[in-house]
Amino acid sequence: MSAVDTAAAPTAPTRQLEGPADRRRRQRIAVIFGIAALLLLWMRIETAPGDVVFAPTSPFDEKQLSEIHLPAALTVTICLVVAVVGTVLQALGLLHGAVRGLVVALVGVAFMVGFLCWVYSGQDLPMTNPLPGTMRYATPLILGALAGALCERSGVINVAIEGQFLAGAFIASVIGTMTYSPYLGMLGGIGAGVLIAALLAVFAIRYLVNQVILGVVLVVLAGGITGFLLDQIPDSRTLDLNSPPILQPVSIPGLASIPVIGPAFFQQTWLVYIMYVSVALVTFILFETRWGLRVRAVGEHPTAADTVGINVKRMRYQAVLFGGVFAGLGGAYFTVGSTGAFDKEASGGTGFIALAALIMGRWHPVGATLAALFFGFASQLQNQLQILQKIPSELLGMTPYIATVIAVAGFVGRVRAPAADGEPYVKG
Repeated sequence: MSAVDTAAAPTAPTRQLEGPADRRRRQRIAVIFGIAALLLLWMRIETAPGDVVFAPTSPFDEKQLSEIHLPAALTVTICLVVAVVGTVLQALGLLHGAVRGLVVALVGVAFMVGFLCWVYSGQDLPMTNPLPGTMRYATPLILGALAGALCERSGVINVAIEGQFLAGAFIASVIGTMTYSPYLGMLGGIGAGVLIAALLAVFAIRYLVNQVILGVVLVVLAGGITGFLLDQIPDSRTLDLNSPPILQPVSIPGLASIPVIGPAFFQQTWLVYIMYVSVALVTFILFETRWGLRVRAVGEHPTAADTVGINVKRMRYQAVLFGGVFAGLGGAYFTVGSTGAFDKEASGGTGFIALAALIMGRWHPVGATLAALFFGFASQLQNQLQILQKIPSELLGMTPYIATVIAVAGFVGRVRAPAADGEPYVKG
């Protein structure tokens, strides 16, 4: 056989060796699975006899579904077996790629189901469907995370999401009240979000101010201005300036009738539907268009982008201002989309949680959306379990943050921000 034939001959596939980083990640996941299995074993011992009741619909839903009865002890036992099998397979290194992701999701669901069966065992109250509350909490987080994705993919750190939320919520409330239109209030919220984004862009891109410090300053500025303006509204003028109409739910025919998930996802306001479209839109723009390619280029290597003729500063301005649209919509959700009135703690620090969801989702719109839904579910679960008083309220308050640390440290692993994120660009 000639040398050419030898080079052209197919070679047998070789098994890729496990590197030190992969081995450490496998061991971390195996340890987390093992802890979950031990906790489920303790829950199985402590589970009260009898059934737990799951109510897929709330008493206020038009269409009521039958309650689901689960044998508590048997269900926790099955969940324990799933966790043990997952631990063994992960420890032996038999899980790879998509299969490992599927097993991670399966063990996570098993732990959650077993945990809920233990908590509700021996209780008179049924488990209620957590999805509607999850969507209420996650919607502004997703919109804020989209704003952060656009900014940071272009190389500008956006810590000011919380300030954009506050400004958007206040302006949306005032304009919505004065015009008797929640939709005009949404437009006002967009304007406020873009205004804060413009301040971020000017000082970060033109004047090269430290972007983290600038973001914190903008949050304090927005909080101070909105709080001051709120204090200037006398009680006699509240109905005229801070009592906007609220967006009403709109049902999507057919989809809204799907049991359990239909009312949560497809019987929502237009603002939530805009959020659905925004996730797809931002993902498409960033990864399927020339503009998105240029935004990512100036966020990874602005010098190289400038060399091929891309205006780095202009692209960053556009991305930051575009992100302000979604942050303003997220702020409007707190008033015209939910409560109907602005107060000084309207956003409650969710802008920083949106930033955490962005990092947990690896600066990808879809990943950030899943992370925001995870935050929303953990927060909704915390609110439901406080009623049972079976777990100390202090521990329940830590639940979303503990879950986030476990998810990031154990499953997400090391994340890499865009290479030029937070780095001001000065043309040489």
